[in-house]
Amino acid sequence: MVFPFGSLLDFRINLTDEHEMFRRSVREFAERVLEPRVREIERSNRIPEELLRKAGENGFTGLGIPQEYGGQGTDITFNAIYVEEVSRICPAFSVATLVHELFVYPVLRYGTEEQRRRYLPPLARGEKHASHATTEPQAGSDVAGIETRGVREGDGWVLNGRKYFISGADKADYFIVLARTSEPPSRKERWKGLTFFIVEKGTPGLRLGERIEVMGIRGSHPYEVFLDNVYVPDDNRVGEEGLGFKIAMETYDYGRIGVAAQAVGISQACLERSLQYSIQRKAFERPIIGFQAVQFHISDILTKLEAARLMLYWAAALATSNRAEASFAASMAKLFATEAAENAALKAITIHGGMGVAVEGWVERFLRDTQILKTYEGANDVQRLVIMRQMMRQVFGMEIP
Repeated sequence: MVFPFGSLLDFRINLTDEHEMFRRSVREFAERVLEPRVREIERSNRIPEELLRKAGENGFTGLGIPQEYGGQGTDITFNAIYVEEVSRICPAFSVATLVHELFVYPVLRYGTEEQRRRYLPPLARGEKHASHATTEPQAGSDVAGIETRGVREGDGWVLNGRKYFISGADKADYFIVLARTSEPPSRKERWKGLTFFIVEKGTPGLRLGERIEVMGIRGSHPYEVFLDNVYVPDDNRVGEEGLGFKIAMETYDYGRIGVAAQAVGISQACLERSLQYSIQRKAFERPIIGFQAVQFHISDILTKLEAARLMLYWAAALATSNRAEASFAASMAKLFATEAAENAALKAITIHGGMGVAVEGWVERFLRDTQILKTYEGANDVQRLVIMRQMMRQVFGMEIP
């Protein structure tokens, strides 16, 4: 019984020797380049520019971008591998280097050829950065509730509004902004009338607001972004007018796979550090690995880690094949993997004892980071709603009242 899927073949994961070679190269980069700088990043709450340049030099900023636009031409599975391996060392770095995915996907899928050739190559090379600006103070999971307005003026649009919790806004050269361009026909169709636009840094009326201090993912900050009579030509519209909600939902399905990969990387780190610590740390004249309680904790971390990893790469495989089921597979992977990572971090803290709650102990930061993962790209309780609605729509062709 494979309901709500149609066949056992729907659970196939296609990984190759090329994927494994890539994973090893990312792990080598993360351990050699990133790991020596993690304490600096945590203390300064800032990622050094030279690390971002090195990621670009290694081709990591071009993942998911076709070769014709200067990228690596890889599929979403490569992105997931990259994010998992980097997040094992520094989750914030994966955000800083691949936050532009949320810009790339809609431009690649719905943008014009001119937009793709103008904006994607410098992102692929790591010379430019991009950000995705949808969330507002009163509209997070409720994307249809955004209040930023886009009004026709001549051959373009004038945008006014305030965006909130926008990751990577401080470094962004390009923003993709969602605005309401027409009123919805009814309350049940609130999602209609939204449109995406590309706004370049330096455009009059676009300005950065305050940096929002959050408890985790230190080094990658969300910001407020203000749009005050920002004029953009119609050539900067991404997709058809009024298609913004659909584009946003597809983009977030894609992004949730990345969040699941971050969570898997954190769980992997918790496993490795807990195992190493429990072998070295002695209590009552023997290593604490000899105590059944510690063994149980590590076994639980490992079991949920591998289940989360399978869900991650299963969702990535469905997305790579452009399967409709990828939508709620991504939500399930994000939901399960982030909660598994939170559980792994709590168990790792327990195993480490006093060192587990010490800031210099390396472990407590993973618990802080998991709280961010559970929140962005759709909070986990929202994912539960999304999973049910997507399943009902996919299987029965009906909406939940």
